[in-house]
Amino acid sequence: MALRIAALILKNELTPNVTQQLRQMRTSSVARSQFLKHSPNTALDKSILQRYRNLETPPNRVQATYLWIDGTGENIRLKDRVLDKVPSSIEDLPDWQYDGSSTYQAHGENSDTTLKPRAIYRDPFKPGQKDIIVMCDTYNADGKATPSNKRADFQAAVQKIADEEPWFGIEQEYTLLDVNGRPFGWPNNGFPAPQGPYYCAVGADRVYARDLVEAHAIACLYAGIDFAGTNAEVMPAQWEYQVGPSNGLKASDDLWVSRYILQRIAEEYGVVVTFDPKPMEGQWNGAGAHTNFSTKAMRAEGGIKVIENAIEKLSKKHERHIKAYDPKEGKDNERRLVGRLETSSIDKFSWGVANRAVSVRIPRGVATAGKGYFEDRRPSSNCDPYAVCNALVRTCILNE
Repeated sequence: MALRIAALILKNELTPNVTQQLRQMRTSSVARSQFLKHSPNTALDKSILQRYRNLETPPNRVQATYLWIDGTGENIRLKDRVLDKVPSSIEDLPDWQYDGSSTYQAHGENSDTTLKPRAIYRDPFKPGQKDIIVMCDTYNADGKATPSNKRADFQAAVQKIADEEPWFGIEQEYTLLDVNGRPFGWPNNGFPAPQGPYYCAVGADRVYARDLVEAHAIACLYAGIDFAGTNAEVMPAQWEYQVGPSNGLKASDDLWVSRYILQRIAEEYGVVVTFDPKPMEGQWNGAGAHTNFSTKAMRAEGGIKVIENAIEKLSKKHERHIKAYDPKEGKDNERRLVGRLETSSIDKFSWGVANRAVSVRIPRGVATAGKGYFEDRRPSSNCDPYAVCNALVRTCILNE
């Protein structure tokens, strides 16, 4: 396969299908793990950087780290620029360009792609200074949103329903890997004991890399993310954290920035983060991004009826949501949503109270109170939260 693709590159005869295969090769976990065996990151003396972080910088100069989502719909890219003043709002930040042909978003002959700043965060990697992280979305040369820019359409939907006050809370699950591609802490030539003792656990034989997880929580709070909590998950080396509940776009912005922060911290620990929804085959839980959703009417007295009405709408749009809930339009979730290991079947919509084997769950407390929110358990851990939240809004509120 690799030789065939290389030949096509030389002949300039890449078809869309082969381009997709090339992208998968470039981003595959196998290729990354082979490279990481030789990664020099962990050999660097991290204390040296601290000498320079303590230097005083000019008061009118600010480092801004611009983040964006590349053409895979899964990966974060970034580059830094120095600004001449501390921005007081997002409007003070300039647009910027980058080479979209190197991020699967443009052709080389017309590669300039535009970054538009959308949200500002404090930078936890430059503490005590004025420096910021800037979450952006991306636009082609003609001014249209790139195909991987799901934020633009979600923003358009949110502007139509401001009075509904949509809230989102997202539970991000992820798995930590060592440089050989095995779950972190797992035996090199075998498997740990079956699932059971690891969820919300304590102990060196049950929990791995808690220091990394706690560093991530602190950094997210410093950045200004609506960070709600964290816990060890059912599979060893698997963790979860939560963002929200937040109104409108913020939960999705927060999730992307929190993913970036997590991966940056993992760089320093020499650990790999994967958002693959099924990193280990067999009787091991997959990883999701369960999304909790409510409107003002759902949170009001008698809101359970509004919740049940929204679930009825979702039941009629199951295929649409499955396509929106992972970057490969359901192909990743096929490996995870198998009707067992706390998942529903990808082929059939279901719902219930306090049931974790359904598509949509109403928590027990919500059913008792008669108001609140519901949890959509279908989104994969590598989902684009803009696409997930947009689908919920357009189905449940806009009746599309």
